[in-house]
Amino acid sequence: MSEANDNIDEDAVEVLTLPLDAWHRDKGGRMVEFAGYWMPVQYEGIIAEHLWTRENAGLFDVSHMGQLLLSGEGLEAAVEAVLPIDLSTLKLGQQRYSLLLDEEGGVLDDLMVQRWPDKLYMVVNGATKWDDIGTLREALPDEVTINHLDEQALLALQGPKASAALERHAPGVSALTFMKLGHFTIAGHPATISRSGYTGEDGFEISIPAEAAAEVAGLLCGEPEVKPIGLGARDSLRLEAGLPLYGHDLGPDTSPIEAGLIFGINKRRRAEGGFPGAERIQRELAEGTARRWVGLALEGRQAAREGAEVYAGGELVGKLTSGGFSPSLNHPIATAYVASEFAAEGTAVEIDVRGKRLPARVVPMPFVPHRYHR
Repeated sequence: MSEANDNIDEDAVEVLTLPLDAWHRDKGGRMVEFAGYWMPVQYEGIIAEHLWTRENAGLFDVSHMGQLLLSGEGLEAAVEAVLPIDLSTLKLGQQRYSLLLDEEGGVLDDLMVQRWPDKLYMVVNGATKWDDIGTLREALPDEVTINHLDEQALLALQGPKASAALERHAPGVSALTFMKLGHFTIAGHPATISRSGYTGEDGFEISIPAEAAAEVAGLLCGEPEVKPIGLGARDSLRLEAGLPLYGHDLGPDTSPIEAGLIFGINKRRRAEGGFPGAERIQRELAEGTARRWVGLALEGRQAAREGAEVYAGGELVGKLTSGGFSPSLNHPIATAYVASEFAAEGTAVEIDVRGKRLPARVVPMPFVPHRYHR
């Protein structure tokens, strides 16, 4: 995982710890710095953890993510002025993917929004949460209150056997469908659970009090279907699922239309505008974009990494944003922004890796089909 640095001197850098830090170390997690926190990159090995999650269920600690609860007078209109979301279509108990954009239509973050009674709950990326909070505080009126739920932990249980394992501790949770949520208890602790995740598998994201995190993680990993999974497999799973990673596939220099994230901008908002960057979004929807985010399948066994240049017939046409070996497909895959005329499925390209050109072709995403419970 490119953001993770496993060579950091723990004494030289101020890195924060998460509620499960001791639990990860006790389980044998190899800890690295990620988004300002010590987090496990792997336990028994990335490929083994990856395949276990595809076949069983993996427990991920994503407590570095930002959990925000917004409330107050005029909340709906105020949030719609900041996000390209249509809140009239977000019913109680539903979750929706959305985007925080700058005035030029660049992506400041991608996030999830949930409808709670009289409130909106958001999950934002860990590396951008402080900037996101600052942006929201500046953009929203004083009547809207933003509570940073920094005493909450967030766990993700992912995989085809996640529902069976979680149902034993949160009865009724298996009735949720994809992008729905409910409020449950696990071992007497309150838990807000959504059926969602970042691996392409069926699964759940579980918000619990920080003091309950070790007990809940232990209960879940006590189930025969569940093992703890590190950041390394989290990245390879999300890459196979064709899901963009902020800071790599998304950033202020990319627009949602280039990234194929039109589903993150609701139909009414595309037509009406009224959110940061709307002018660019509407122009790109009408006229297209000069480049597009695509999936690439590489020949051979050598993987290519972020930053590698993409060529077509000797012409530089793009650059990789993610790349690695796919344990499920048993060959290297990558994502890249390429000039739109080279974005069609089947287009042959070459990827430059330290002077060696690796043959590849444009393929549809996801690389591995999603298995959401709809």
